Amino acid sequence: MLLSVVIPVYNSERTIAPLVECLTVELAAYPFEIVLVNDGSRDASEQICDVLASTYEEVQFISLRKNFGEFQAVMCGLNHIRGQYCVIIDDDFQNPPQEIIKLLRTAQQGNYDVVYSQYEKKKHARFRNLGSWLVNRLTTWLLKKPSDLYLSSFKLLRREVVQEITQYRGPYPYLDGLIFRVTRNVGRVVVQHEQRQEGGSNYTLKRLVSLFLTVIFGYSVQPLRLLTVLGMGLIGLSVLAGLAEIVGLLLTRHLPKTDHLIWLTVCLTGGIQLFGMGLLGEYVGRLFMMQSGLPQYIVKSEHFNYDRESERVRKYVPSRA
Repeated sequence: MLLSVVIPVYNSERTIAPLVECLTVELAAYPFEIVLVNDGSRDASEQICDVLASTYEEVQFISLRKNFGEFQAVMCGLNHIRGQYCVIIDDDFQNPPQEIIKLLRTAQQGNYDVVYSQYEKKKHARFRNLGSWLVNRLTTWLLKKPSDLYLSSFKLLRREVVQEITQYRGPYPYLDGLIFRVTRNVGRVVVQHEQRQEGGSNYTLKRLVSLFLTVIFGYSVQPLRLLTVLGMGLIGLSVLAGLAEIVGLLLTRHLPKTDHLIWLTVCLTGGIQLFGMGLLGEYVGRLFMMQSGLPQYIVKSEHFNYDRESERVRKYVPSRA
């Protein structure tokens, strides 16, 4: 199996069947599979995906118990791929299926672990573009990614990277954060971006805030370190101000004003508290990321067109001489 295409499906009853049909045509020259993951859709997407899995031998289908979120659905799909390369693509035709070949050739020619798509002109709404810009700025700071690299959802990953990523079992996966934990061997290729064919974007303010919180608190301790530095700065400021008051006392023989002493005390104690909270947060944050027991997703039903048990044995049991 050369290529696996993972598609998180949410309320896509009008687009998912044409998309699968188009993929089977565009990828006919390659050994490939399509992994559909229904993320608790409220329309007929689940039934349509099940029919597609019954119709096309290349289509595998997993339905989740409820709507867990796009990243959770993608992680579910990554846990079930068989290809040497995996492409993640949206279900709304904004990423033309024929562009997958560009990502695959770029990965093979450049020997990249991950290839991101770059858009000549994005066709998202202004709010979506603003949110993407903010997330990219944030991830540049937190993940130390190249500032000119756009973290698009349409990307290709090498199988070895997928195997490392899927070892993460926490409840708040952020795929790009996991990628940059594993590798920095990342390429990019310019692709076309089309208008959404049906419905509106699911990229709401609530999802944007949730993504920000996931990136900030799940994949970096930079905010906690910033709090620690702020605490240390307040301590240093209060010490300098105290020295200034002492110098003033020695030179003028006037006692410091009471409000000065109160200000110094509050500043010093506040700095010590923030410093202590930052240190404590370092430990609590790391323990939270490692020990959280919430599931990423819960599978409701599966439809696979191959023997999963024999595939599992082939993949994970070492051969004997």
